[in-house]
Amino acid sequence: MKKFIRVLVAMLAVGVGVASLRYLNFAIQGVLYSKDAGLLQNIAYRAVFYAHVVFGVIALVSGPFQFFPHWRQQRLRWHRALGKVYVVACLAGGIAGLLIAFFATGGLVSSLGFSGLALGWLYSTTRAWRSIRQKNVSAHHRWMIRSFALTFAAVTLRIWLPLFTFGFGWPFEPSYRVISWLCWVPNLLLAEWIIARKNWTETVPLPANTAL
Repeated sequence: MKKFIRVLVAMLAVGVGVASLRYLNFAIQGVLYSKDAGLLQNIAYRAVFYAHVVFGVIALVSGPFQFFPHWRQQRLRWHRALGKVYVVACLAGGIAGLLIAFFATGGLVSSLGFSGLALGWLYSTTRAWRSIRQKNVSAHHRWMIRSFALTFAAVTLRIWLPLFTFGFGWPFEPSYRVISWLCWVPNLLLAEWIIARKNWTETVPLPANTAL
């Protein structure tokens, strides 16, 4: 069952990541339709938006494979290399996400929701990186679970949005305000539940070359 869930999460993450690449044709589409024309003509905003897309896709695609125990144990070098890619993508994507959150569709409520997501993403990923630098594997694992739960917000947002707009018949902007919080807060609560169910050893000694 756990393997099935890991595979399903990986498929959803990779699927959404690949689908998000459509933004790189630089056409006005998706959430960009809801933006003010003046904002869309701002080169700085568009550059940061596309940076968020690119690094978000990299985080989505690289993240799930950190949680396959057999692959992690048998391919430790690849695990560390992919982990570095994931951390850089999360940090770059989080900074870009925080910047564009100020211009989120739906006003202040959406801006606060997506800002909280970006800050949580940056904080949890930084803690995961610092923990493995200190060779504290259990803490690293806990923070990685939180980090990827927030990365996965890109998937849950795309699940909630059609449910609200088509299923519930809500207009886009009110839906987006709710989903700016709903896409990540339940993910984080689920991550905490998963963490609480495990038994952890605080510090696990590692070889000197194990840290990122």
